[in-house]
Amino acid sequence: MEGGPRLPGGGRGHARRGPRHPPRAPDGDGSGADLRGSRGLAGEAGEGARGGRGGEAVTAGGKRSGAVFPVLAAALLGALVLSAATGPVSISPRAAFDAIFRGTDDTPGRVLLSLRLPRALLGALVGGALASSGVAFQALLRNPLADPYILGVSGGAAVGALTVALFLSADASPLLPLCAFGGAALAALAVFLLARRRSGVSPERLILMGVVVGAFLNAVIMLMVTLSPPGKIPGALYWLMGDLGLGTPRRVAVLFPYVALGTVLLYLLSRGLDLLLLGDHAAFQAGLSVERVKTATYLTASLLAGSVVAVSGLIGFVGLIVPHGARVLVGSGHRRLLPASFLLGGAFLVLSDTLARVASPAGELPVGAVTALAGAPFFLHLLRRNGGRS
Repeated sequence: MEGGPRLPGGGRGHARRGPRHPPRAPDGDGSGADLRGSRGLAGEAGEGARGGRGGEAVTAGGKRSGAVFPVLAAALLGALVLSAATGPVSISPRAAFDAIFRGTDDTPGRVLLSLRLPRALLGALVGGALASSGVAFQALLRNPLADPYILGVSGGAAVGALTVALFLSADASPLLPLCAFGGAALAALAVFLLARRRSGVSPERLILMGVVVGAFLNAVIMLMVTLSPPGKIPGALYWLMGDLGLGTPRRVAVLFPYVALGTVLLYLLSRGLDLLLLGDHAAFQAGLSVERVKTATYLTASLLAGSVVAVSGLIGFVGLIVPHGARVLVGSGHRRLLPASFLLGGAFLVLSDTLARVASPAGELPVGAVTALAGAPFFLHLLRRNGGRS
């Protein structure tokens, strides 16, 4: 089956004078948390902020990154080719070439250009955006367990998107990404306000409030689905589990500017993200406008997560798994980590979607189920490895 059910509708200072070891968060930010929760999440980026060029991590992984990026790009390209070639309709390389470059209008060409290729490209955009937002949230909160799904940002985006898809006319579909971003931003604001105390906002409390807000939003989502027109319920439920079957050339074209803008903005914030891992006090001493960088990071990561949820539904754990894998390859300096995570996240989600399409003879599985099967054990592994510090 080629598709599942459809749902209608900073400062330039240097931190060389900082402490030689990963610092503890100052009392001023209210956490006092050990910043080494991810085996060097702060330490490697801290070394990059002190001695690396442009905030890049001085690690063995960083030295290898020149070779890593071509491999990651090839992996993403291979995943796209595999996805486009997989399905009940056989498409030969010659037929694919003719469809793409000569515009042939036979059945294999229509299947490739209208269904498989847009779906694969959508998976690459969604996976890359979720992975990039996961990197941003982990740096912002100095917590290796942070990602848009766990923080409730994805749930807020889903509420915004469902409001348009279930209760407004089909003519309102162009509003989906904007409404999803609005829902994500409101959810992020709610989490921040609930976590804020007189002493500041601790990363641990942000995670806790994110889980609480996420649970509340899940209840709102179920209520919305229950009250929606009966004909839209099956598609809505399938979409909520994660579905790339909505990939069309038009949707890919609509999503691309949001993902491109968010990715570029995060890359421009990479120096600030490196310094944030040292703690607010150390980052301020290095000349960083801490609150400005935090706000920009929060909004940009919410933009990425919200825009992709509008077209793919809730796909969890991509923003949790992929950044850790990318750190192994290129280190924790964000000028390398962000593009590596985007490429790796795109390849991971495209391959997960391909597996979801062929795993069951009865039909497609939601791609969110595949990522959850991989992500839930990894989440527990991180909890155990960090000894409860996160």
